[in-house]
Amino acid sequence: MQMKNSKTSQSFVDSASKSPPSISLVHEGYLQVSELHEIWYGEFGNPQGFPVIVLHGGPGAGCSDNDLQLFDLTFWRVILLDQRGAKRSKPFGEMKENTTPDLISDLEFLRRKLNIDKWLVFGGSWGSTLALSYGETYSDHILGFILRGVFLARASDNLHFWYGMRHTFPEAWQEFNDFLPADQQHDLIHSYHRLIMDSNPGVCMPAARAFLKYDLVCAFLNISAEQLSMLLSDDQLVLGISRTFIHYSINNFFLTENQLINNINRMNHLPLIIVHGRYDTITCAKSAYEVHKLWPGSELRIVACSGHSAMEPGIALSLIQATEKMKERISATNGFNCT
Repeated sequence: MQMKNSKTSQSFVDSASKSPPSISLVHEGYLQVSELHEIWYGEFGNPQGFPVIVLHGGPGAGCSDNDLQLFDLTFWRVILLDQRGAKRSKPFGEMKENTTPDLISDLEFLRRKLNIDKWLVFGGSWGSTLALSYGETYSDHILGFILRGVFLARASDNLHFWYGMRHTFPEAWQEFNDFLPADQQHDLIHSYHRLIMDSNPGVCMPAARAFLKYDLVCAFLNISAEQLSMLLSDDQLVLGISRTFIHYSINNFFLTENQLINNINRMNHLPLIIVHGRYDTITCAKSAYEVHKLWPGSELRIVACSGHSAMEPGIALSLIQATEKMKERISATNGFNCT
C-alpha cells in the first residue's frame, strides 16, 4: 500500500513547485440553490474533458486554485465548488439551511445545470465525507472516487478531533484546552460553540483563532511559524471556517451513526483510490483502511512521512498519481487517447 514513483506524476510536482499552477478558467458563476444561498463554482481545464467535481474540506474551507495542480488540465474538466457559506459563496458564513443533505442537493443541482451525466468525485477530509454521502444516493452519476484523509463522521471520529489528538500533539491540545476558563473545559465542543457563534467580535474572534490554530498545527506533520501565521491572517476566513466546522460537529455532521459504512454497498462497485498520510492525526488511517476492506478493487495508498494536509509534498504527489491512474482507467474504458 506504499505509494509508487512515476515520471509523469513527478513532472507534475516539479512543475508545480517552480511556479503557481496554470489557471485555465473556462467559466465561473453563482448558482441560486435556495432563497438564502448562492454557491460559487468554477470550471477549469478542457471543456470537452472528463468532468471531476472537487469537494473541499473543513467544512467551510472553500476551494483553492492549488487544487488544480493535481489534475492534467488537458484531460480533465475540473469543477471547483465552494459549499454553502464557504469562501466565495453567499452569504458567507451562513449556517441556516446549511446541512449535509443541503450540500448533497446542491451537487445534484450543479451536475444537472452543467449537463453532466457522470463525474469523478474528488474529496479530501470533510470532502471525503461529503463524497461518500453523495455516493449513497447518486452512484449512477459517478465515474469513481479519489478520496484523501477519509473522515467517516462517527461519534468516535468527532470526539477524536476534540480530545484524541492530544496523544500526538499534547502541547497544541493543552493550549487549545487552556484557552477556555477552567469551568468550561469539561465540554470543549459546546464551550467553543458558544464562544465562536457569539456575535461580539471580541468574543468570537479569539476563540475562532484558537480553534483554527489547533486544527492547523495538527493537520501538518510539521508547520512553520510563518506558514501558520499566513494561514491565520484572514480574520473573515478564520471565523467562517471555525463557525462552519463547529456547526457541523455539534450536529454530528448531520449523519446517523456509522451511516457511511452501513451504506457503502450502494457505491462500492465503483473505482476508488484512497490517499492517506501514515501520520495523519486528524483522520486516522484506520478509517481509510476500513473503507478499503469493504470496497472490492479499491486501492489504498498509505503515504509515508506525511500527515493530513494535501499541501504536504508526499500527499500531493500521491494525489497526482491517483488522478493520472484514474485518467488512464477512464481513457481505456471510454476509448479516449490521453497520451
